[in-house]
Amino acid sequence: MASSILISFALLASTLFFMSGPSSAQLTHNFYSKSCPKVFDAVGSVVRAAVAKEKRMGASLLRLHFHDCFVNGCDGSILLDDTSSFTGEKTARPNVNSVRGFNVIDDVKKKVEGVCPGVVSCADILAISALESVLALGGPEWTVKLGRRDSKTASFSAANSGVIPPPTSTLSNLINRFQAVGLSTRDMVALSGAHTIGQARCTSFRARIYNDTNIDAAFARSRRSNCPRPSGSGDNNLAPLDVKTPNSFDNAYYGNLISQKGLLRSDQQLHNGGSTDSLVEQYSKNPRSFYVDFAAAMVRMGDIRPLTGRNGEIRKNCRVPN
Repeated sequence: MASSILISFALLASTLFFMSGPSSAQLTHNFYSKSCPKVFDAVGSVVRAAVAKEKRMGASLLRLHFHDCFVNGCDGSILLDDTSSFTGEKTARPNVNSVRGFNVIDDVKKKVEGVCPGVVSCADILAISALESVLALGGPEWTVKLGRRDSKTASFSAANSGVIPPPTSTLSNLINRFQAVGLSTRDMVALSGAHTIGQARCTSFRARIYNDTNIDAAFARSRRSNCPRPSGSGDNNLAPLDVKTPNSFDNAYYGNLISQKGLLRSDQQLHNGGSTDSLVEQYSKNPRSFYVDFAAAMVRMGDIRPLTGRNGEIRKNCRVPN
């Protein structure tokens, strides 16, 4: 009797394990080691070519991964075009006229599909593209965890809900928004260092260069030359987020903040007499410390609510559900 109960329990436990296994599967660094061993080569070749053609693209691809993960997890939803059944995230406030690089992701997907069709998700392509972009601009390496699957829908309302911190954010809002997805204040300050590359539109920093007092006067004047005060005039004019080395992934961003040369109001909040001043100063003095923390934070960001196992799908085209 006792043995039969034990056997029945073992069978039940085994059944529950196999039933729950796929839906609770964890991301791993070697997920494609057998099914698509050349995935990094395929993604990297396309990304490196794109960044060589336009340095800004490295920042754009990195930002795609960030904006994807912060809205309902790292599920590739930001790549979806609008359909008759849902409005996608591309036209939400944090993304419209801002996020870019979709054509490069299309090229990456085409290359990967040629190597191993139907295997690698668009969400994982975003994660690998972020790494390859940072490497192409001289930044640190990290071990990308893989095994994400793609969402079948996107959420315009979620993208518009404030989960992505705007460039006008206060320090408390930045801390709260990152904590809401499981990232620490240290993660937030390290990930903000991604602004060592890339550019911003005049609309994102106009209020700062004309109204803020915690800004270097000469820096503000130089930015005003390409960003007129009247709204609607020069809105799409660009300026580098890092005034020193805009095309190199380094720690110069933090030195800019100490000199009150943060382009965005949210950037300067990191060194403005608050709780994160000391960390900014640490990263400014010690690039290795920044690189180590940035790499670790990128791994943690990539862990935000992924779809795994039988959830979601592997899209054939990153822009549309199957």
